[in-house]
Amino acid sequence: MEFPTPFAVHAETVRPEWIDYNGHMNVAYYVLVFDHATDALFEALGLGPTYRHANDLTLFAVESHILYTREVAQGDLLRVESRVLGGDGKRLHFGHEMFHAAEGWRAATIELMAVHVDLATRRTSAFPPERQQAIERAVAAHAALPAADWVGRHVSLTRHKR
Repeated sequence: MEFPTPFAVHAETVRPEWIDYNGHMNVAYYVLVFDHATDALFEALGLGPTYRHANDLTLFAVESHILYTREVAQGDLLRVESRVLGGDGKRLHFGHEMFHAAEGWRAATIELMAVHVDLATRRTSAFPPERQQAIERAVAAHAALPAADWVGRHVSLTRHKR
């Protein structure tokens, strides 16, 4: 399977009920849009609902880091591009960039780590070989993209030397 670069199959319009008292999309709905993009990415990797129901295996998010860079408003069409950044047999490192579809600027990013889980035991489990190979193909395809400036960041206050 050829994995598209960038992987951009999810788009969504900002709904009126997502607008907060500041007049822009509330932070919770950025996460919702990114979660919908995650569903699309997992489906493309063969790790979506069909996989879950057939195998009693799934992915759980264990860490995320979001950057909010520009406001989006009611009615804005958002386009999400996804990247598979890595995988080590039980974990999947991936992320998404959210863009204003009409104007092209980036509104937010999210970097995530998920673990592959056996639902019968609720413990981590190795990916089956065919899913691991799909992840590796996606990682290789996305490695050819320019480096993402939003990957590997952390939250901190910068201290200045005196």
